[in-house]
Amino acid sequence: MQKLMVRMGVLAGLLLALAGCGKPQVHFFADGQPPTLDEWHVLRIDGGKLRLNEGVVPYDLNTPLFSDYAHKLRTVWMPKGEAAGYQPEHAFDFPVGTILSKTFYYPLPSGGAADGKSVARTPPSQSVLQDESLDLSKVHLIETRLLVHRKEGWVALPYVWNREQTAATLQRTGATVELELVDDAGAREAFSYQVPDQNQCAGCHITDNRSRKLLPIGPKARHLNRDFDYADGRENQLAHLTRVGYLAGVPAAAQLPRLADATNPQAPLEARARAYLDVNCGHCHSRTGPAITSGLWLDAPTNDHLKLGLCKQPIAAGKGTGNRLYDVLPGDADASIIAYRMDSDDPAVMMPEVGRAVVHKEGVALIREWINALEGSCDTTAGAVPVNKTGPPAI
Repeated sequence: MQKLMVRMGVLAGLLLALAGCGKPQVHFFADGQPPTLDEWHVLRIDGGKLRLNEGVVPYDLNTPLFSDYAHKLRTVWMPKGEAAGYQPEHAFDFPVGTILSKTFYYPLPSGGAADGKSVARTPPSQSVLQDESLDLSKVHLIETRLLVHRKEGWVALPYVWNREQTAATLQRTGATVELELVDDAGAREAFSYQVPDQNQCAGCHITDNRSRKLLPIGPKARHLNRDFDYADGRENQLAHLTRVGYLAGVPAAAQLPRLADATNPQAPLEARARAYLDVNCGHCHSRTGPAITSGLWLDAPTNDHLKLGLCKQPIAAGKGTGNRLYDVLPGDADASIIAYRMDSDDPAVMMPEVGRAVVHKEGVALIREWINALEGSCDTTAGAVPVNKTGPPAI
């Protein structure tokens, strides 16, 4: 009998081990650069779906950063017992051991078979995530970027998915993926999707010229203050992160900043435009960012009209001005440098400089509409001051 009980105990242990293999624990690497994404155990492929492992929490932004119409599955994981500290303006203060992941993917064209090249041109804000998982028969995975918080600071690691959609490997030098965007009418636009190399990640994630350290961009209160459809129900993201122990020090809901959804036609035009500029441009164009010397600050906390570009002449844009005199000429998007650069795919002209190869038509249309709605004059010789009846939105 005793031998039988021992054998049953061993069998039970094996069954538990096998169950653990089905959903392994996240593995944080304090150093080194694991060659495959699977070694981190943040995501796993199971039953034809890309799923999250235990303790990995998905999140989304009110207005997502544009990346060639790619959709993004964003996640956060922290060591047990650790929590991020709330920050009212900047990214949360994440503890050492945090893993942020961002998986870039495209829905497949309606009615089309997966060919490894054709992807749907759909609004990135329209998530196809269901029950915190992606159905691999309906999407094409491109890359997963990890931002890992080690003792020496944040480290960026880009992993590229193979054509078979079974594994992602580290590509420190970046990669080029040839794709075709297919819209609802069947029109196609070929482009080269660029996976950034490890050093290029600094182009966006060094948001403070003084420290010159990589920092997260998206997980800020104003971006995360929204509801999310979790597997166990819909809940405000800041409340959810607090409830699962991943966020501490969150003030009362009435005190929380929130940016608009730039795609929501019911939101005020200015709030939509400012939200779009903040998430797409503000990490660089700010009082501490790499573009500080341009004098053009497009982050949400900036309320000064001149710094927002109204009637501001460029300091050093060269070809990027398109012979236009002002970053923003109220009432005239055609004569505004911001709209001109957003509407270009010329590397010597376009803004943002990295992270896209095609023009975001809907984003350009939004910013043009905002500029054309602005009232005022740039006739500085007459002492006129640009006027904006609505004023900058509160955050």
